Amino acid sequence: MDINDLRGLSTLLLLIAFLGVCFWAFSSKRKKAFEEAGRLPFADEDEAAQSHQEDETK
Repeated sequence: MDINDLRGLSTLLLLIAFLGVCFWAFSSKRKKAFEEAGRLPFADEDEAAQSHQEDETK
């Protein structure tokens, strides 16, 4: 086994790892969790708008 065999094997292992991460990220089981995480930056804006409206009514 020489260095070229090691390079080929490491490329194959990295390809398998990449495909595994892609499958995990795009699986339908994870869709709900990723959608919730995608809405997190906007959660503070909603809370701030509600508190601002409550302040105006007082």
